[in-house]
Amino acid sequence: MSDLEFSLLVLPSILASLLIFHLLAKRSKQKSYHLPPGNMGWPFLGETIGYLKPYKATTIGQFMEEHISKYGKIYRSNLFGEPTIVSADAGLNKFILRNEGRLFECSYPRSIGGILGKWSMLVLVGDMHRDMRIISLNFLSNARLRTHLLQEVEKHTLLVLECWKNNSVICAQDEAKKFTFNLMAKHIMSLDPGKPETEQLKKEYITFMKGVVSAPLNFPGTAYRKALQSRSIILQFIERRMEERIKAKCEDEDDLLGWVLKNSNLSKEQILDLVLSLLFAGHETSSVSIALAIYFLQSCPIAFQELREEHIEIAKAKKQSQETELNWDDYKKMEFTQCVISETLRLGNVVRFLHRKALRDVRYKGYDIPCGWKVLPVIAAVHLDPSLFDQPQQFNPWRWQDMNRGSCYTNGSSSSSTTASRSSSNNNFMPFGGGPRLCAGSELAKLEMAVFLHHLVLNFHWELADSDQAFAFPFVDFPKGLPILVQHKHNPFPTS
Repeated sequence: MSDLEFSLLVLPSILASLLIFHLLAKRSKQKSYHLPPGNMGWPFLGETIGYLKPYKATTIGQFMEEHISKYGKIYRSNLFGEPTIVSADAGLNKFILRNEGRLFECSYPRSIGGILGKWSMLVLVGDMHRDMRIISLNFLSNARLRTHLLQEVEKHTLLVLECWKNNSVICAQDEAKKFTFNLMAKHIMSLDPGKPETEQLKKEYITFMKGVVSAPLNFPGTAYRKALQSRSIILQFIERRMEERIKAKCEDEDDLLGWVLKNSNLSKEQILDLVLSLLFAGHETSSVSIALAIYFLQSCPIAFQELREEHIEIAKAKKQSQETELNWDDYKKMEFTQCVISETLRLGNVVRFLHRKALRDVRYKGYDIPCGWKVLPVIAAVHLDPSLFDQPQQFNPWRWQDMNRGSCYTNGSSSSSTTASRSSSNNNFMPFGGGPRLCAGSELAKLEMAVFLHHLVLNFHWELADSDQAFAFPFVDFPKGLPILVQHKHNPFPTS
């Protein structure tokens, strides 16, 4: 027998022995970990189906309630095909976000990257994410918010609200999506609302969105396959706009596309994915947040009235100064409005949890988080934690004021919240994430909500036309689209 024959004969045995040794060593290493308690569920599927079962968006759902009750705020599971540490613990969540890039990194399922693109800001990590984020932050600077975007937000708000007829039923969620899509289309590519190309892009984008939030089944007829097809059409559209700008040597920086072409060295593929991801991020979360505010305000007349009084005062001052358009000083006067916005984001939780992965073995509060394990910081669980927020299931904008004046459910009576608990609440409030991946569009999102609410409460009163409420799928959505009956309300100081 030759040396070669001998080697070929014994090689499989050697490889098998090495594999067995590796598995035993891995198992031995895992046994040395002090993992949080939990249940890994079924092979591969784990507990994913139960975790993603729809539930009321103003709760954390039965699945998580049971797991926290049984295992505590930090527990282990098997989700999205991976061993996972789930955190409903405020301290661990902040620890994870603050150690982005050092101990943890973003780790979304491959299906998300497949549909948003490998250069999407949502899935990028490290230096490339930092560079993309800097580009977005430069374009969304405070100076630009003051001088350009505020006027655009108000213009697109009025375009939507002026179409609302008295005593008519409208789908609030669709109207909010129309507002944010038209704004982002104008803001990103200078597309005018109502034009054929804008409407066609909107149609493709709706198909695309349905696939982003669907099961990643890439078969003919599935929402995911249709979304991939729509993604291709949308990218072709964006690419045509890019080529037109380059051919015309257009240096217009009024929109994101022009700004990026002039001020960055990104490749065509990178620009395409950046534009698509910002259209996704800027449209979906803001529209759902506006719909949630409409829903919460209709159930809290005292909050609605105080909000309206604040905006009447702003409109009165505008009338006296003979000004018609809102300016930055007007926006800064919207103090109670910011309380309403914060409470809407806290109670509604548009972004419910984040996907992270441990880059090395981490120990926290006596528990081990093994390197390579998935980590899910659940933002919603912290925002709805009764030990951190007084009566967390109640819509109470006053909790965000220096002097808490109680919730609308108690007719403005004094709340039991203390100054210390309010301070703690602010520290644990993270609707836009945190750390190096803090949402680049957070200030624009709050501006959109504030301006939309300004004109909404000045000119309309509304009530639910049919029973509906927000559900987490885990994306937040109103199953019936939030149908509301709107009535024109007399605005004593019209500004437009």
